[in-house]
Amino acid sequence: NNQALPFKRIKSLADIEQHLRIAQQNQQTVLLDFYADWCISCHEMEAFTFGDPQVKIALKDMLLLQADVTQNDKVDRALMKHFSVMGPPSLLFFDTQGQEHNAYRIVGHVAAKPFSDHIKRFQQSLLPTP
Repeated sequence: NNQALPFKRIKSLADIEQHLRIAQQNQQTVLLDFYADWCISCHEMEAFTFGDPQVKIALKDMLLLQADVTQNDKVDRALMKHFSVMGPPSLLFFDTQGQEHNAYRIVGHVAAKPFSDHIKRFQQSLLPTP
């Protein structure tokens, strides 16, 4: 089962804001992946990390957004600037209120096992403390 993850491709900040609102209504957390065709690490992430069964399970309840910055045009640059992203791959995690949790941001390639552990830590950090 090497089915790619169901990322929704987005382009602009308006796209992201719209999806964050939808996620908020659905009480969903969001993963935003900055991707580009020319980015070698992005292809490694797609092949080895996002394809991993444990990663798929960890991400199953999250809304998965992918900002394709291949063109590196004005819209792409504005989007990266807004989130202070230097370049792909960059992975941003948002809570159910649409707030990014900077501490969980990942830049660069990460292997499947550390990535699925990272997702679980992010999700646990959102649970109300007893």
